Order: sequence, then C-alpha cells, then structure tokens
Amino acid sequence: MTVTLITGGSAGIGAATARQLLALGHHVAVTGRRADKLDRFGSEHPEALTLVSDSGVPAEVEAAVDSTVAKFGRLDNIVANAGYATHDGLDDGDPDGWRDMVLTNVLGPATLIHAALPHLTAARGRIVLVGSVAGVLHTPGNIYGATKWAMTGLAGNTRMMVTDQGVGVTLVSPGGTETDFFDPIGGAPADRPGGYLTADQVAGAIVWALTQPEGVDISTITMRRIGSPW
Repeated sequence: MTVTLITGGSAGIGAATARQLLALGHHVAVTGRRADKLDRFGSEHPEALTLVSDSGVPAEVEAAVDSTVAKFGRLDNIVANAGYATHDGLDDGDPDGWRDMVLTNVLGPATLIHAALPHLTAARGRIVLVGSVAGVLHTPGNIYGATKWAMTGLAGNTRMMVTDQGVGVTLVSPGGTETDFFDPIGGAPADRPGGYLTADQVAGAIVWALTQPEGVDISTITMRRIGSPW
C-alpha cells in the first residue's frame, strides 16, 4: 500500500496527479481551500480522502498530515502542489496581496515537509515539490517567480537533509500549464509561444518521479512545451 498526500489537489495539476495515482491503485489524500471543489473531486473519486486545508496555515497543514496517517496508517509520499500567483510585479503590485502568496507558496511546502518527515523517513518515501520554470529563469519584477526560486532552494536544501535517510526529493518545474492558474487575469494568454502544457502532462512527470525504483532519486524535472522559452 502506497499513500500520497497532495496539497492543492482538488483541481489542476494536483487533481490530475491524484487521478493518475488512484488509477495505479495508490491511496491518496488531497487538500484544498475550497470545500466546493473538494466535494466535486470527492464525489468523482470517493476512494480519496479530501481535506479542507489552507497550505499557508501551518496548523492546518499539520492536521492534514495527521488525518492522512489516521486514515491510512502511514504516509509514503507528499506532493507540495498548492500555490498561486497574484499576477503583479515589484513595480505595480500590491504588497498586501503578496503575503498570502508567499505563505502558500513558500511556508506551505516547508511546513508540509516538516510535518511529514517522520512518516516519510519511516517509509523511505518521496517528496515532490511543484515549482515552476519561473523558479529557474529570471523574469522582470516577478514576485511569484521569487516564491518559486524559494521552492528551488527548498528542494536542494531538503535533499541534502534527507538523502541519508533514504528519502527522495524531486523538484518538478513546469512552464505555462493550462489550469485555473490564469483565471484571475481572465484566462491563459493566447499568444504564448509554443502554447501550454496540460495538467495531465505535468502530473505524468510527478507520477513518474514517485514511482521510480527504491534507491533512485530523480532530482529535477524542468518541462515546457516545445517551442516555448519559458
């Protein structure tokens, strides 16, 4: 039995990952802030554990880990997927709006690792952090990108901490992906060179990393559409 906890798992990349793992016979728990989206996912996949949880609130992240272990008796993998962008920048942005983005995109994954680590060590499991091409390429004034650069650093620092404990760490950094990420700005811009990845394509990379043989650590996956520079 393999148990995976996915944050931000009610839609987009997280939900696609959950579906692919469920199809492989894994046990899956997903978190999300919106009960309506979780209810929809849960009605389609009643075998999954759905948990209303805000990744920017440490106590709620810790409770999600505890609930997953209480339900399934163990925890083998975590996928830190929850995140969002304010779609503004250093010059024209609203610092008050950045706070929740930083808490969700940076504090959330760090808290998830902290809370899950004893279980992952016992299982010799895996950590997948969903970053972004914006976290490996510099872009002008991009605060969201800065949070994803933090994810890049978190992945490397975590790997150095846990590799001797038999825990694998993978940073998956996708380019533009067709999800609700772009909803706040009215949808994905149509003129993106090369177009967009799909949530299922990114999920396939995450599942591939999670299902590697014991002892194999896939450190970094950077993916984008052919023809897209970012």
